[in-house]
Amino acid sequence: MAETESTTTAQDSATAETEPHQTQAQSQIDETAAKLNNLTLRIWPPTQRTRDAVINRLVETLSSQSVLSKRYGTIPEEEASSLAKSIEEEAFSVAGAAFSPDDDGIEILQMYSKEISKRMLDTVKSRAATAAAADAPSATEAANGEEVSSSSVKAEA
Repeated sequence: MAETESTTTAQDSATAETEPHQTQAQSQIDETAAKLNNLTLRIWPPTQRTRDAVINRLVETLSSQSVLSKRYGTIPEEEASSLAKSIEEEAFSVAGAAFSPDDDGIEILQMYSKEISKRMLDTVKSRAATAAAADAPSATEAANGEEVSSSSVKAEA
């Protein structure tokens, strides 16, 4: 019977020691859960580091070989840098104007991304059209390189 009493006493003391640890652990879990419930994830506005990374990626896309450059041509890096900054700033401004403090920023970040893509495409298309117009002979130039006025062409017809 003495053995049974000592075994029971050992179990009781072990249980008494683990209960404070379990209570403390549960308390920490509850505290962490409360903090997580109050945690708000905000992804807008992006940090300056993120914006700089976007600009660097735009410069790379505009100035190196890519699917875009195969169709519209590459842009010298210095010009691409100024264009990229302008594109990013305009997209940031448009997206920022639509931001509401109640939003978590996901929709605004999507808008920012779409604005960048749209403006980049508009920029390369415009630049390619301007370059094509500058390279194409004027409509008033004859095949031999002499300039012919439109009134003399009408008179000959």
